Amino acid sequence: MHIARRFIGLILIVFFGLPSLFGIIWAVGMIKASVSAEFLTELPRKIIADIPETADEIFREAQDEQYIGDSDTRAWFQAAAKTGISPRELMEKTGLLEWMGGELSDSLKQIGRVLRGERRPRPIVIDLRPLKEALLHPEVDLFLEKTLENLPPCDERGQKAWSDLATEGGLHHELPACRPDPLVAKAVLSEARARAANDMDNEVEVFEGVRTFPFLPLGLSRTITLLSYFLFLIPAAFIFLGALIAASSPAGFCRWSGTSILVGGIPALLLALATKYLSLWAIQAAPFSWHDRWASDLGDLVLDKVRWIPERIIDQLFSPVTWVALFVCLVGVVFIAVSFSVRDKARKTQQPIPSTPVAPPKAQA
Repeated sequence: MHIARRFIGLILIVFFGLPSLFGIIWAVGMIKASVSAEFLTELPRKIIADIPETADEIFREAQDEQYIGDSDTRAWFQAAAKTGISPRELMEKTGLLEWMGGELSDSLKQIGRVLRGERRPRPIVIDLRPLKEALLHPEVDLFLEKTLENLPPCDERGQKAWSDLATEGGLHHELPACRPDPLVAKAVLSEARARAANDMDNEVEVFEGVRTFPFLPLGLSRTITLLSYFLFLIPAAFIFLGALIAASSPAGFCRWSGTSILVGGIPALLLALATKYLSLWAIQAAPFSWHDRWASDLGDLVLDKVRWIPERIIDQLFSPVTWVALFVCLVGVVFIAVSFSVRDKARKTQQPIPSTPVAPPKAQA
């Protein structure tokens, strides 16, 4: 009978408790990461603040043969540098820098306030029209015209390449590093910019449809995270029920429960750490750049300058999973420690109290 109970308890734990515990550790960790204000607002604001400086660094180093081996790519950046206009200056002239540091940053700040519970959830609209206007700004036209003037004239092959670009809309072709007929160049560049602008939405609405959403004192992020912890009741029910069936004493119940929780938490912890550091290694090694289709010196240079962005995203995503798995493992260790304490107490209560021998009464003479 005792063996049958252990078998039933083991089935409940192994086939229901441990898989659900593993999955919910990941679910809770990813929920905690994906709704955090740090991930959704603070990180994008830092990226926005670093864009001008990063663009200037890429612009500077792309002119150097040490970083860019392709002569055509290097010629474009060298021609652009001769205009005397840096990417930061161009963004400032087109109003892009003002929009990023003002309206866009303020919108992200408001989203963060909602997530932290500092204001009632209401739809927040991020207007992308200034971005489209900056792309089609006359200052960009002037910058491109000056850049083309600094390129050498096209030969017959270069003229044909530009004509093909004008005919096919600039799809799947690189711009030749030469100066074509001004009308052809203007048509190609205007078409490419217009297509990019048309692909953008005019605005993005965050918290759409939450006009009747109640105010949450803890904040939307903390409330969602707190509610997600109740998911642990699912594996807890299977594990505790299995331990209750399999164990024959309070100490056994604690030991079965603690061991099961620890066994379920360790694989989740190891997988979270392995995924995090394998992803960071993949970014450092950039194995996708080995493919001929994607390989380019400019791509490697850009990736090197913005490498901290995917690294920060990976850290923000997988660190909560690691901490949740560590907490689950700690709970398992506590249950195992309690099991030894319960056993010791039970042993003390079962020890017989030694009786003091009493001398027989003396016989009277």
